[in-house]
Amino acid sequence: MFKILLLEDDEVLAETLCELLESEDFDVVHVTDGEMALDVTFKSAFDLFLLDVNVPQLNGFELLKALREADDTTPAIFITSLNDIASLSKGFEVGADDYIKKPFDFDELLVRIKALMRKSYHGHASVVKVANFSFDIEKDELYKDGKFVKLSPYEHHIVKLFFKNLDQTLIKEHILEELGEGKEMSEGALRVHIAKLRKIGLNITTIKGIGYRLASS
Repeated sequence: MFKILLLEDDEVLAETLCELLESEDFDVVHVTDGEMALDVTFKSAFDLFLLDVNVPQLNGFELLKALREADDTTPAIFITSLNDIASLSKGFEVGADDYIKKPFDFDELLVRIKALMRKSYHGHASVVKVANFSFDIEKDELYKDGKFVKLSPYEHHIVKLFFKNLDQTLIKEHILEELGEGKEMSEGALRVHIAKLRKIGLNITTIKGIGYRLASS
């Protein structure tokens, strides 16, 4: 499930957004201040940040700047009532991928979210294909020969990492860090998950001493 961190201190708007996003099958974690947001990013991996700017503790600009300086490249959209050019410029300067002004239409926000979902997989199509496998970005599901493939949460996370980084070597320490979400995972456990993915037919190559790679062809 596509996981979104929502930073919004307006409880009414936040509740509405959570309900709407969850109705679209997104997994939403809601926090009300920048420090809380920073804390949860250390504990969990997200697919998208939806950030208000004028929030307590760290504001949205300060939060995203800190995350980018820590090499967190998670796509981010600012949702804010600020509409001056200086604020817009500041948002992109600190690393935003998009910016939507309040009040906004939910359908417009959804279009922007789905566009960033596709962008995070380095393409503009909603489905990424490798041999007889296809990964539906919007459904967040893997298919083989057109049939849905059921995966454990860890294996699903690994598959997403591979499809987001086709033809690139994923360093095993990075995979372990992504999977751990604050908990320890051993290299042995990772090898077991990789073996299960190979068993269903994914051609995952071991790069000795470094990590793993899934080729696009």
